[in-house]
Amino acid sequence: MDFQRLLLVVIFSMSGLFLFQAWQKENNPTPPAQVAAKDTKAAPAANGTAPAAKANGSSDVPGAASTAPAAASGAAPANAVATPAVGEVFTVETDLASYRINTVGGVIEEVALSKHRDGADKSKPYLTMMKGGDRLHVAQTGLFAQGVELPNHNTVYTKVSTNTKMGTSDTLEVRLSAPIAGGGKNDLVYTFKRGSYIVDVTHEITNGGAAPITPTAYFHLHRDSKVTGGSNAMIGIFTGPAVYTEKEKYKKVSFSDLEKKKTNLHPADATDGWVAMVEHYFVNAWLPKQGDKREFYTSKQDGDAYRAGVKFAVPAIAPGATGKATMPLFAGPQEQELLKAAAPGLDIVVDYGIFSFAAKPMFWLLSWFHGLVMNWGWAIVLLTILIKAAFYPLNAAAGRSMGKMKLFAPKMKELQERYAGDRVKLNQAMMELYKKEKINPMGGCLPILIQIPVFIALYWVLIAAVELRHAPWVLWIKDLSAPDPWFILPLIYMATAFAQAKLQPPAPGMDPIQQKVLMYMPVAFGVMFFFFPAGLVLYWTVSNILQIAQQWQINKMLEKEQAAAQALLKR
Repeated sequence: MDFQRLLLVVIFSMSGLFLFQAWQKENNPTPPAQVAAKDTKAAPAANGTAPAAKANGSSDVPGAASTAPAAASGAAPANAVATPAVGEVFTVETDLASYRINTVGGVIEEVALSKHRDGADKSKPYLTMMKGGDRLHVAQTGLFAQGVELPNHNTVYTKVSTNTKMGTSDTLEVRLSAPIAGGGKNDLVYTFKRGSYIVDVTHEITNGGAAPITPTAYFHLHRDSKVTGGSNAMIGIFTGPAVYTEKEKYKKVSFSDLEKKKTNLHPADATDGWVAMVEHYFVNAWLPKQGDKREFYTSKQDGDAYRAGVKFAVPAIAPGATGKATMPLFAGPQEQELLKAAAPGLDIVVDYGIFSFAAKPMFWLLSWFHGLVMNWGWAIVLLTILIKAAFYPLNAAAGRSMGKMKLFAPKMKELQERYAGDRVKLNQAMMELYKKEKINPMGGCLPILIQIPVFIALYWVLIAAVELRHAPWVLWIKDLSAPDPWFILPLIYMATAFAQAKLQPPAPGMDPIQQKVLMYMPVAFGVMFFFFPAGLVLYWTVSNILQIAQQWQINKMLEKEQAAAQALLKR
């Protein structure tokens, strides 16, 4: 197979890959969208997958954890609330986000990220949690115990704190309080920290009864199946629950599997790990303390709603004593350094698909260059130069072969005319000429093949890395993760591709149809690049320009060498 045929195979294989990914996204089975239900859903049982039976037809509090003594698996607490009350909704403002909290259950109903903008309307902050209209994505928490009525996410709390703005402080504490039937109280405390997307959610449980209590605390994320985060049309980024443990690593749980009530989708019991709701560019995750025993659960709820959470037993609280249950909540962007610092394995939610092995070092290099120039577009340019420099010897050898093919094209044509009726002899004569002139007809293949994994890895980085979301380059390029709005980069790419084709002649013996396909390939690729991220087109265009410069220099050098050799022969 000659170079051009191999190139065609590679090109059409790539096109087929991206088209197949697009088909997967369009045909991925997703539960039918419905208007988001309120907060009255069936609860997961102790195994974390199947819904538990409702008590009085209304409870949606997770069943008793396996660590709670004498608790019935899947049993609802005695204080199940048939109809959630209407509470006060107030806003907490920090340096990175604003949080809307409802005093009914202390539910976090909205998280607006001030440094990240909405994909459709950049004048608005991005909402990584929301409740309203046909959308539902909230964080809920509560308590239950055998024989004791404890506050849950349907209980009406009283807002104790008056200050809900961080201002210049390093931390902000917001406290809600609810009585416990039979004596005592539960204070639900949110602790916000400057420069952090992590909120510490704490239950301070005061036992006012006559006997010890052993509560179970639960924390879960409750959302619909609608895709958010600006998912790219060319590829499907995972959206849905995920569970991580050191033993079984990262487990994605699709909405469709929960819809089908599949079991054993993720670990149930562990002493490490976290649970999250993942979407394109952003993640909300409960992060239990390492070493503490916990139980993970996921479930399908009523309507278009799904749940992913974690629960654990609180040590026994003696009469008159106060116990605590704390759970950090991360609600923010998938910035990899922040994720690594938040919890072990949390950075895995950045979805590079099957190309993580190449995309991760690619992003590391891009980040390093970004630290030098403080612009992701110029970082891509520098990365392209580095790749070209790293493979310069290989490219130079391939370039010399291609240049020699152009110089000796007349001899090759002569051989084709001489052996027009005998293909075997033509091939033998061609091989002798290649050997004599040290021409490798496959020399141009390797540089192309090397660029393919780089191309795919960079494609995934541009799609999955929130650091490049809405990242500008120059002038009209305001978002390197989105297509060029004026198609200027794809047109420049077409021009460079045509120029490159002029410097590299078609292989001898190529039929006219193949030559026409190669001639118009830059147009086909350029049109495809209309829909690709601008950063990816920038990489390919710069790569073409560098390749043109290198090939032009090699061709000139070969012409001088040939002229010098001919001059020696005339002497």
